[in-house]
Amino acid sequence: MKITLSEEQKQKLEEQHKTERDSRICDRIKAVLLASEGWTQKQIAQALRIHETTVWGHLKDYLLQEKLKPSGGGSSSKLNEQQTIEIISHLEKNTYPSTKEIIQYIQATYGVSYTQQGMHDWLIKHKFSYKKPKGVPAKFDKLRQEAFIRKYEELKANLKPSEVVLLSLSSF
Repeated sequence: MKITLSEEQKQKLEEQHKTERDSRICDRIKAVLLASEGWTQKQIAQALRIHETTVWGHLKDYLLQEKLKPSGGGSSSKLNEQQTIEIISHLEKNTYPSTKEIIQYIQATYGVSYTQQGMHDWLIKHKFSYKKPKGVPAKFDKLRQEAFIRKYEELKANLKPSEVVLLSLSSF
């Protein structure tokens, strides 16, 4: 299957390939670019380590629809557009320790139920990521810390212009 691309189309595909994170889309772009350079489907399949019929499908999809994204189906969102905007805004202002709490919030607010995997996928789709919270040191003593801070602030307040505060590790 022969594909003819303009220089502008090639440049656009090259740029998209550089920034694309989905390797399936990258494979489709490479198949289209290689086909435009005169490679056979067999050569493309061998280079990309995929089946020839897969290459044929990629090229056909591009020729007919300029389609590069795989359409694996998936389901439609359980939330409407307004609910999605509200939840995104809420999540940007509030931190949750796990998806369970987010699921509970959505269930209580909108009456929509998600599985943990479904919520995980929803969060990824909307560019959220998980960062493990940092724990409080086991030997943390709030009263000692407050006393140290008071003493330190008092010491700083009474410094002469030529003096500096030095702390030793035994201070901690």
